[in-house]
Parts: sequence; C-alpha cells; structure tokens
Amino acid sequence: MAGGGEAPLLEGKPRVYFDGCPGCANDRRKAENLGIPYGQFFHIWIIILVSCLPISLLFPFIYFMIRDLHIAERVEGIGFYAGFVGASYMLGRALTSTAWGMIADRIGRKPVIILSIISTLLFNTLFGLSVNYWMAIATRFLLGSLNGLLGPIRAYAVEVCRTEHQAIGLTLVSTSWAIGLIIGPAIGGYLAQPVEKYPKLFPANSIFGRFPYFLPCLCVSFFCLVILISCIWLPETLHKHKLHKTEDQGIEDFAEQQNSSTTNKSLLKNWPLMSSIILFCVTSFDDMAYTEIFSLWAESDKKYGGLGFSSEDVGQVLAVTGASILLYQTFVYPRIVKVLGPVNASRIAAILSMVLLFTYPPMTHLSKPWLSVVVNIASMLKNNLVVTVVTCSFILQNNSVPQEQRATANGLATTLMSFFKAFAPAGAGIVDILMQIFMGTKTPTCFPLSR
Repeated sequence: MAGGGEAPLLEGKPRVYFDGCPGCANDRRKAENLGIPYGQFFHIWIIILVSCLPISLLFPFIYFMIRDLHIAERVEGIGFYAGFVGASYMLGRALTSTAWGMIADRIGRKPVIILSIISTLLFNTLFGLSVNYWMAIATRFLLGSLNGLLGPIRAYAVEVCRTEHQAIGLTLVSTSWAIGLIIGPAIGGYLAQPVEKYPKLFPANSIFGRFPYFLPCLCVSFFCLVILISCIWLPETLHKHKLHKTEDQGIEDFAEQQNSSTTNKSLLKNWPLMSSIILFCVTSFDDMAYTEIFSLWAESDKKYGGLGFSSEDVGQVLAVTGASILLYQTFVYPRIVKVLGPVNASRIAAILSMVLLFTYPPMTHLSKPWLSVVVNIASMLKNNLVVTVVTCSFILQNNSVPQEQRATANGLATTLMSFFKAFAPAGAGIVDILMQIFMGTKTPTCFPLSR
C-alpha cells in the first residue's frame, strides 16, 4: 500500500503500517517486542503519580490552612469550609473530563498529558500562595478543570502494551494513583508550616513564614516540571490516518468500522461499561469521603472523639499505607484476580471495606502505642480493599469498549466519578456541621461514625 508496509503478525492479526502515523509506529513496536514494556510502564506510573499528588497534598494541613485564612467564624466551622476546598477540584474535573477525553481521541494522548501537567504545575503553585479562602477555592477549581490527564492516561496504559499485558498496565494506574493519595499527604504533613517545624532551616521572615503551606506545593510543582521535561520522549499511541479498505483487511476493517460507529452512538447504553463506571463512582465517593474525614478526625482532640494525632502522625500513617499498597498490588492483587476474576474480587473487597468502617469508632478509646498500631493496620486494609475495587473496575471499563473509544469512555468515567467526589468532601463538611447541631456539641472536626 502506498505510504505503508506489510507488518508481521500483531497478536494474531496481520497489520498494515502507515508511514508517519504514531499509532502505527506504536503497533510496530508492540509487534516486534513481545515482552513487558517496563520503561513505558514506569513513565505512565510516574505521570499518574505527579497528577495525583496535588489532590491529596492538602489533607494533613487543610484544617490549619482554613483556620489561618480566618474564613470560619468558629472552630466548629473549619470542617465545613475545608470540605468545599476539596470539592472545588473535583467539581472542576467533573465539568471537563469527558471533553478532555474527546480531545485526546481526536488530537492524541500526548498533547493532553502535557497540557495537564503544565496546568498542574501552575495552579498547584498558586494554591500554596493563597492569601484568602476564595483564592484557594479558585486555584483548586482551575487545577481540576484544566487537568484532563486521568481519562487519556488510562487509555494510554492499555494502548502502549500488548493485550496480554494490559492488566498489568491498568494495575499500575490504580497503584500509582493510590500511592499518590498516600505520598501526597505525607509531603503535606511533613513540609507544611516549616517555620514552626524546622526553624533552623526556614526563618520566620522568609517566604515560607508568610506562606506556611507553600513549601509542599512547591516541591510537588518542581516534581511536575521534571516529569514535564521527560514527556518529550513520551510516544504517541493514537492512529492519525484514515481507515482504508484493502484486499488484506477490507472485510475485517469494514466490520470494525461499523462496530465502532455503533459503539459511538450507544456509549451511554453500553451496560457493561456503565455498570463498571457506577462501581467506580460509588467506590470513589466512599474513598474520597473517608480520606477527607480521616485526616480531620485523626487530628481532632480525643475529648471531641478524635485521635489527637499531629499532622506528622497522619502523614506517617498514610506513608506506611502507601508502602503496603505497592506491595499488595505487585504481589497479591494479580493472584487474587487470577483466582476470583475482577467481578468476584470487587464484590468481596467492597463488602469487607464497608464492614471495616464500623471498627473505627472504638479506636478513640485506645491509648498509645496500641492506637498507632491499630490505626495503621486499619488504614492499610481499607486502602488496599478500595484499590482492589478500583483496579477491577478499570479492567472492566477498558474491556467494554473498542480501543478508539477508550479515552472518551475513561473521560466519562472520570466525569461521573468526579461529581461523586465533589459531593463527598463537601458532604462531609455539611454532615459534620449537622452532627454538631443535632448532638449539641462544639466538636471542631469529628469522624461521623464515632458518634
């Protein structure tokens, strides 16, 4: 064919590659290299990590940041305002994720990934420099709405490897995301308010004295800059040539094209896809609400039903949990899914996750060192169960649509999930206020189940 060439078999199918098409070049690499693409998988892993860090970075210090911004009239209202800061990011992402997925299906995965990292670098830095509550809300909203990475990167993780390695690629996505949700709070916990924690390194008259929450944001933004530079070598996977009906593949390509057209018109009617998205959304809602409230609950005084932890204590718990997720996803999860399958594995993990929540209220009656031990164990179990459900839903979603629709389908999943997550932190703050009114207490922040 003009402009193309015969290729070896790719996963059992003869292919024709077109010169100058990045998707064909990617398919050629997959045909010639049968092994796992460790280098590209690592690149995906680190990109997702840098995208996730700004989401979870603020969890350990958001209580103190809202307090220092003087938006809450009383201490009891801090949780209420903190919830809306977390919700603003998810609301922004919910409004734009499907559009970013459609753009990625049209112009390519790489441009969307690069633009998303640039926006993360810019608005995460500005969030650390917030001088009032509304600046914090605005920067978080823009950070979410201009970061369209999550949907396209899931499609990219599937397209960059052969079919037999796609489960590993999707496992890396959920692992990196979960690790980011743990490392982010660790960075925020250890680096927030550096003038108070490390006075010898950070004098009070420095920029970190005026902006006590700038250092963790700056560190994450620097990480974004490094990853942005590395994206120069990120290969594109989207095909940028028109379909042709040839002797070798005319009937097959024509059938695939008709099937794709049908899928385009019935994406919302694709029940396997929508059911996996519903599972993903509900689990994300539960995880976001838990993550938001856990930090607030853990840092509350014991007399108010909290644990009396410092931000460093919370960061340490979440760092240990992150390490456990990495080990679990690498060595345990693949075996569980191989035995049970993604559907049964997600069912069992979801049930155990709900049951585990009822063990949290009695923890307030424990004393150290048992308190730290029990909280670490519960946190590891909770997060690993959530990661199991999320990873299974990724597998089900990407198996429910053709390759050319993966970015849009994953963008749709991200949009719906983000609406759930936008409600979760805001709902947590509202529930906190309502619980205080109902119980007649003056609890600054409290884990709802501890009531």
